[in-house]
Amino acid sequence: MNLTILPRRLQGKLTVPSSKSIGHRLVIAAALAGGGEVKSLTLSADILATLEGMKALGADYSLDGSTALFHGRRMIQGASVLIDCNESGSTLRFLIPVAVALCPQKKLIFQGHGRLLDRPLEPYFRIFDKMGIQYGKSNGQLTTWGTLQSGVCELSGKVSSQFITGLLYALPLLDGDSKIVITDQLESKGYVDMTLEVLRTFGIKIESRDDREFIVPGSQRYFPQDMMVEGDYSQAAFFLAADFIGSDVVLEGLNPNSSQGDRAIKTILEDFSQQGDYELDVSDIPDLVPALAVAAAYRAGKVTRFVNGARLRLKESDRISTTCSMLCALGTLAEEGEDSITVWGQEALPGTGEGFVDCCNDHRIAMATAAAAVGCTGKVRLLGAECVGKSYPMFWDDYRRLGGKVREDGR
Repeated sequence: MNLTILPRRLQGKLTVPSSKSIGHRLVIAAALAGGGEVKSLTLSADILATLEGMKALGADYSLDGSTALFHGRRMIQGASVLIDCNESGSTLRFLIPVAVALCPQKKLIFQGHGRLLDRPLEPYFRIFDKMGIQYGKSNGQLTTWGTLQSGVCELSGKVSSQFITGLLYALPLLDGDSKIVITDQLESKGYVDMTLEVLRTFGIKIESRDDREFIVPGSQRYFPQDMMVEGDYSQAAFFLAADFIGSDVVLEGLNPNSSQGDRAIKTILEDFSQQGDYELDVSDIPDLVPALAVAAAYRAGKVTRFVNGARLRLKESDRISTTCSMLCALGTLAEEGEDSITVWGQEALPGTGEGFVDCCNDHRIAMATAAAAVGCTGKVRLLGAECVGKSYPMFWDDYRRLGGKVREDGR
């Protein structure tokens, strides 16, 4: 779907979608508990992938509107299990160790789409090598076979916190005690804190030692809970960026005391308003970069540099490259470094004219472009705008409801 956005100031109230990060975690915990409800789920493509992944692993669930109701667990039949992760990195990385723990000596097939199987999985592979777990990647699939063992799991904290989360869910299911050892520095700490908070709620006991070691007793049980998913700061970021540029959107449903690391967006945008040239370490908040980059483009006469963002190259797109390409297509100057983005701000952006922004199948590039468009002086053309369905299926409906002028090309 290709769109043309005509610049309009957004105004009104919006209840933001529920947190995708928390939604994944609650769905997995509830599925392992075999009961309870997860309410206010935004049924994005990623969340549906996790729901269906847990169904493949024996969880029975049904949907009642935005509520997932879990009805117990069934024995997993057959010698193999297919889990279609779609394009969801969270689904793949969370469920790999969970599936190996639940299905010892079964062939596990993880289907991926888009760039999913190109994204790093080596932290698991190194652990699997030590445990004698077989694995292989081919034709868009990862196949594993073996038994997850309790004990010491060493891995880097710099590739993705998702590997730590996956192990934190799986290791309590094993008979023996385990320990996760971070061999370097833990980045995206907020996401691990979020995982630990959810696990505690479902009765799982894990001791964190200065975020360098996680002590995980074995033979634990998940207990059913009824939970509601709070609003998503990662999705709110695009409307907060639009407000920074000149819109007036009141966002509802956000928890001011949330464990979401991306709630830092509010403080950062305040700093953007008050500071001159600015350097921001994004190692803990990589998902905020596209939204923050478009806000930075409107910091007239000021330079903003986003640093320590190497992991951005491993997202749905190479987000260092695609964010810079987006900004340049909109008419501002942006430059990419190996792990950085530098943005030169101006009063207004001209828009794409007859050019375009290619979303590169990246939902955050599409939504960031929409936020940037509110301050452009000319139209903005967008290729592949349907990719928002990965995390925020109703984005374009909400954007229009707030006054955004969007039409499909050719109409």
